[in-house]
Amino acid sequence: MKLLVTGAAGFIGFHTAKLLLERGDDVVGLDNLNEYYDVTLKNARLALLKKYPAFKFVKISLEDRDAMAALFAKEKFARVIHLGAQAGVRYSITAPFAYITSNVVGTMTVLEGCRHNGVEHLVFASTSSVYGANTRMPFSVHQGVDHPLTLYAATKKSNELMAHAYANLYGLPVTGLRFFTVYGPRQRPEMAIHKFVRLLERGEKLPLFGDGRSERDYTYVDDILDGVLKALDRSQGFRIYNLGESRTVSLKELVAAIGRATGKEPGVDWQPAQPGDVPRTFADVSRARAELGYDPRVGLEEGLRRFVAWYRGPEGPAAADRAR
Repeated sequence: MKLLVTGAAGFIGFHTAKLLLERGDDVVGLDNLNEYYDVTLKNARLALLKKYPAFKFVKISLEDRDAMAALFAKEKFARVIHLGAQAGVRYSITAPFAYITSNVVGTMTVLEGCRHNGVEHLVFASTSSVYGANTRMPFSVHQGVDHPLTLYAATKKSNELMAHAYANLYGLPVTGLRFFTVYGPRQRPEMAIHKFVRLLERGEKLPLFGDGRSERDYTYVDDILDGVLKALDRSQGFRIYNLGESRTVSLKELVAAIGRATGKEPGVDWQPAQPGDVPRTFADVSRARAELGYDPRVGLEEGLRRFVAWYRGPEGPAAADRAR
């Protein structure tokens, strides 16, 4: 199949495009290479993808309506995996319009492209952040998600509503995937696990926000990829799934686990809680397990071991630090 992967230079987008190429699909990877974090990391991911003859990269901003319409009309994609977005919960507090243009307008151009060009299935990334102020655990796709705590979460919720409308109006098969705190090799550098490992390796203290009791459902990227591909290959109208490990780990437990994985004793610099941070995330994956055969296998200890091995390896950031 010829597939479009938006956000192909991003963390999950890169891994998704690579896996599709390895299974024999043709992949057009789209990204605008914005400077939300170091573009060098994005270009390094793309360099690996460009080694595959079946990969083509296009630099387009999702909100560019004319460019997006022309791309869809030219390429005639069989299926689309829409992972491109302005990421980051905290950044949405200081740069709100970036989220409206990329996440809302950008998703609209993808929906229109699918609608007008016979795309047989759209899979798009949502987030656990849509659960917002919910307190009933674990988070279930049957719960309401009407109380987001950040603009980022609100834009992702709007994506789900827009996609549902298009599925209803035009018979477009759409699957939304709510990701729960994904980590792994080539992760964004500002995310907690990458940031904490980097600081530990450099002998610096870890800035921890709040009292250390906040909990997250950390999900290794290989398990997320398994869910993405299984969702892609199963089209059933409109569907929403949680993709997580389905267990929670407190911030203090995470720091201790990173200490074990690196063999270093973490020093801590306590900071006030951040606006928009939720106290706990916890995925109910029963629908994904029953309908997709989703079965997360990589626990946190093993996932951290793999991450540290990549970080210290020849392609990891530690190699660049040693070269300086």
